[in-house]
Amino acid sequence: MTRRRPRRPVRPPPAPPGPRQDRASPRRRHRFRVLVPLLLLAFVASVLLAEGYTTRTYSGDQEGNTGQAATGVPREVTGGGPVVDTTRGGLSTYRAPDRTVVLTFDDGPDPKWTPRIQAVLDRHGTPGTFFVTGQQTVRHPGTLRDVIRAGHEIGVHTFSHPDLSHRSAGDVDRELALTQLALAGAAGVNSSLLRMPYSSKTTALDRADWSVARRLGDKGYVLAFIDQDTRDWRRPGARAIADAATPSTPGRGTIVLMHDAGGDRSRTVEALDILIPRLQAQGYRFTTLADVLGTDSLTSPVGTAERWQGRVFVAAVTVSGTTMSVIGVLLLVVGSLVLGRCALLLVLARRHARRGPPAHPGPPVTRPVSVVVPAHNESPCIAKTLRSLAAGDHPVEIIVVDDGSDDDTAGIAESLGLPGVTVVRQPNGGKASALNTGVRRASHDLVVMLDADTVFAPSTVHRLVQPFADPSVGATAGNAKVGNRRGLLGRWQHIEYVMGFNLDRRAYDLLRCMPTIPGAVGAFRVTALRDAGMMSGDTLAEDTDITMALHRSGWEVRYAEEALAWTEVPGSLRQLWRQRYRWSYGTMQAAWKHRHALVERGHAGHFGRLGLPLLAVFQILTPLLAPLIDLLTVYGLLFGDVYLTLLAWTGVLAVQALCAAYAFRLDGESLRPLWALPLQQIVYRQLMYLVLVQACLTAVNGYRLPWQRLKRSGDVVLPPRLPARER
Repeated sequence: MTRRRPRRPVRPPPAPPGPRQDRASPRRRHRFRVLVPLLLLAFVASVLLAEGYTTRTYSGDQEGNTGQAATGVPREVTGGGPVVDTTRGGLSTYRAPDRTVVLTFDDGPDPKWTPRIQAVLDRHGTPGTFFVTGQQTVRHPGTLRDVIRAGHEIGVHTFSHPDLSHRSAGDVDRELALTQLALAGAAGVNSSLLRMPYSSKTTALDRADWSVARRLGDKGYVLAFIDQDTRDWRRPGARAIADAATPSTPGRGTIVLMHDAGGDRSRTVEALDILIPRLQAQGYRFTTLADVLGTDSLTSPVGTAERWQGRVFVAAVTVSGTTMSVIGVLLLVVGSLVLGRCALLLVLARRHARRGPPAHPGPPVTRPVSVVVPAHNESPCIAKTLRSLAAGDHPVEIIVVDDGSDDDTAGIAESLGLPGVTVVRQPNGGKASALNTGVRRASHDLVVMLDADTVFAPSTVHRLVQPFADPSVGATAGNAKVGNRRGLLGRWQHIEYVMGFNLDRRAYDLLRCMPTIPGAVGAFRVTALRDAGMMSGDTLAEDTDITMALHRSGWEVRYAEEALAWTEVPGSLRQLWRQRYRWSYGTMQAAWKHRHALVERGHAGHFGRLGLPLLAVFQILTPLLAPLIDLLTVYGLLFGDVYLTLLAWTGVLAVQALCAAYAFRLDGESLRPLWALPLQQIVYRQLMYLVLVQACLTAVNGYRLPWQRLKRSGDVVLPPRLPARER
């Protein structure tokens, strides 16, 4: 096997602090890492709220109430014309004069159908009245301006098309205020002409409708009802729509309802080309509602302040819409990545399991092994760890490196009187320094490394070193499990270890690009360590750093799934945050340090062009984008189809559960802890997102995160029944 000369470790040069950046700088950096996520969250929340309210689809029938009028509606209204004016304190109704037709269009403006309808009207020299919603106006302001420039009439159809008779007075006021704000921003006008959603003829008004109508009149609105409803939203055919718009009594004036939005309006466009020439041939003229009321216009220009308020409102909605489009694309990307990752892991893990333990050339490895245990203030757990090593079935020497402990870690290790245990004391220099000290003191060419809070099964060391029968193997990763899985937080991490870490390692093992040998259970060939430059303190993830360095030095890294170890995981959210913050930041440091593997040849290039992209996509990019799934789930529950949203979220959870169940089955674990999986997706996963975001911001900010040590409890326990391979 050809191996390259080990490269000198490359440490990214830290930015030198300025002369006055001594105490204030860390505080400012901390504010940066906190303030940016809060601002980003506030921005996304604002976008979702703005987009949800301005694009929320209305439900219900598009047909107005056609029932009988109830008591309480003045007879002048039910028996009068379809235009009702109560703005001057009294009550007046108007109808279209004989041989006069007013064509009205609801629910626009629509960027596709409104211009087509306008083109037909303009071609025939016919004015139209467009009752626009605020939602559509802020989304398509240019379309509205084109309608106004062409001389057509504009009316208000509320903002989100609700049934006003079922809304509070405050809701009604907000609907109208937002619509007028949209008109001001889009076209610089306000309109006093209004059509209530779901309204039809005045004869169908009930007491609640009339109560709202009177209140709208008091606010200065002229209300427009209809004489004829074409029901074009049902798409009955162009000729049927034209027939429905033709006055049943020859020569009688009429106000006709059509739609220029809300669906396919091609038949409405065709119907206009039939209707207008037909009625013109019969001597009808076409006009606007302002003409019916005997006034020049029902719209008025707005002042400068209101115009700018409207422009800001329209711009904010435009930004929200653009952002939501980007989020939609990103959601498609992350959804594809999540599903693709699950499928890839399941396929590769199944192939890895069916392959079984790889056949190693040469006889089994039985020679003695050195075990290095770095320790700093590990008094609660060091005794349990050393006893598990001494009880193993493989000959070992155990080297405990006390890295400047303040407690009695070294004394406890010595007092156990276990055979083959050597305690080395050194000033505190960090984990990498302690590991290197242990390697230098090792008597054997194979070195097993484990954390001082980890407990080995009796056969772990023996199974861990078997891949070294192949001389091309420089290191092996064991199967780390959660040893303190009591409590909800412990169960969540247990699921993560079995599902996330070990499924990943099976896939990476098959692809020959293992990115990390866990610090809790790993073995190394001393020659390979020296080729790779030994353990380095350049990053906070020395295990990932050395693994990548081994690949770049031409060594193979294998996974020994039957080499079991139980390690202590954080028992509090604060401790978990600190651990994962360090892991995430250290992984990014290591990937950046070894980025040149992307252009190298041989095994180093294989790792660089396969392992590094997989790590970047599935451990950095996908988790960064994954919160979009949860954000859009909340968005869907608030503004969309609740049942469809819950179905989609349940589908994602089902995929996760399938992967988890298969991972548990491969590892011989009980499926009972999986009851905590839904809660893990709701709570635990969000915490991991925030950790990764903060780690990325730390990297962007150029801050060198200090080592963050966890407090040990020593409550790691082996399961009551070991897997069959250990019994």
